[in-house]
Amino acid sequence: MRRLLVVDGEPQMLRALDVNLTARQYAVATAHDGTSALWLASRTPPDAVIVSLELPDIEGVDVITGLRAGTPMPIIALSERTDPAHMVEALDAGADDCLTKPISMDELAARLRAVFRRSDQYQPRTADVGDYTVDLSGYTVVPRSGHGAPVHLTPTEWRLLVTLLRHPDRLVTGHQLLRDIWGPDHDQNTNYLRIHMSALRHKLEPDPSHPRYLITEPGLGYRFQPEGRAA
Repeated sequence: MRRLLVVDGEPQMLRALDVNLTARQYAVATAHDGTSALWLASRTPPDAVIVSLELPDIEGVDVITGLRAGTPMPIIALSERTDPAHMVEALDAGADDCLTKPISMDELAARLRAVFRRSDQYQPRTADVGDYTVDLSGYTVVPRSGHGAPVHLTPTEWRLLVTLLRHPDRLVTGHQLLRDIWGPDHDQNTNYLRIHMSALRHKLEPDPSHPRYLITEPGLGYRFQPEGRAA
């Protein structure tokens, strides 16, 4: 399920977006101002953001700039103003698309599908981890040499590995991994992550005790380092 962060200073609009997007099978988090939005995005990075350019605390354009600095996630801007220059400013700040209020929920849903299609085109289909090639769509792990048996991963190990490999060089927080893989009631069970990450390293890392590819960021989460970190 795709995760959306919806940011709007109007309570009625925020509620309408939440209800409609949830009904379309998105997992929706909401923020009523820019400060809250940036905090939420840093704690649990969403798959896309819908942000109003008119917010009560900081400019929506500044929120877009802050979001774009940390991730390539799709961003759709909403504005009450019809001034083209206002929209251009948002696009220049990093928005992928803009809509003028009042918006059609059907059009917004179509724009979301479009930005996700464009984003998905750049998702890696395979990744090399040490001596192995991982096919993210075929769910296979085979030796890069072409010799030897495929590596068997459990369903949980697959979900964890695919999440990391789809975000190369990007920190994925422990809270995000726990919620995505085990659900929202398990976001404090960090021992789950340690156990399954250790199993992945023993299967994929050349030296599991000194990982070069599946990196722990202490107190924060995990990162897939494509080039491998020097031992």
